[in-house]
Amino acid sequence: MTTDSSNQLMPLSLSAPGVNLGAYISTVNQIPILTAEQEKELADRYYYDQDLDAAKLLVMSHLRFVVHIARSYAGYGLPQGDLIQEGNLGLMKAVKRFDPNMGVRLVSFAVHWIKAEIHEYVIRNWRIVKIATTKAQRKLFFNLRSLKKSSKKLTLEEAKAIARDLNVTAEQVIEMEGRLTAYDAAFEAQGDDDDDTPHTAPALYLEDSRYDPARLVEEEDYEQQSTAALHEAMDQLDDRSRNILQRRWLDDDKSTLHELAAEYNVSAERIRQLEKNAMEKIKTAMSAS
Repeated sequence: MTTDSSNQLMPLSLSAPGVNLGAYISTVNQIPILTAEQEKELADRYYYDQDLDAAKLLVMSHLRFVVHIARSYAGYGLPQGDLIQEGNLGLMKAVKRFDPNMGVRLVSFAVHWIKAEIHEYVIRNWRIVKIATTKAQRKLFFNLRSLKKSSKKLTLEEAKAIARDLNVTAEQVIEMEGRLTAYDAAFEAQGDDDDDTPHTAPALYLEDSRYDPARLVEEEDYEQQSTAALHEAMDQLDDRSRNILQRRWLDDDKSTLHELAAEYNVSAERIRQLEKNAMEKIKTAMSAS
């Protein structure tokens, strides 16, 4: 242990929480909590002077709070050490953005950043398929379990009550419950070859039609017909319109409206109108072919 100018005892080294979680928690719980005056002094040193040692002391003195917050996410089946590590990232972001002149303690400011990082980690890793992508879905994801009165399937009335509490729709509540109670299935069949149980793994009944010969021939034929129809439609245009489309869309080194306007001695808006009219003629000709 070593002593800094704020008279706070800090460990000389601290391993990641995933290495030895028990030892990590024991160590961070021994780090003294800063007084308001000590915190303000360190925050000022980092905010005004970019003193990295002060930032380190601010982070380390708040690691115990990250552990406390991370424990509330234990029900998602994810490693506690990883949750703490993600929360620590949020704490460091909070310290970086903390303004000592705001008149609040760092812990109050950091709670949002700590939870935000843990939320992102949980959503990324709880399931193979993402189940919460919108703000409303995230609110449901992290609150639905605690609001359910039993482990049974929600009734419509219960869903409506939860929806009112969270300011979402009952349909969103029911949808999220379905996502939470679903499970990830292995793509490949599990078990031994001599297993008499029926195999229902997706690999046994899902088909990949991307390389089906009939489909490939059909796509190639469609591409050839589309190319031929495009050439025929282009041949129906006047020379200027055909050249504009060729230069604007088909050439590797495409021309700008202003370049073509200078060449034809007209405005760029006129080139845009000619391009638009030519495109409409092309579409009409191709749809009729």
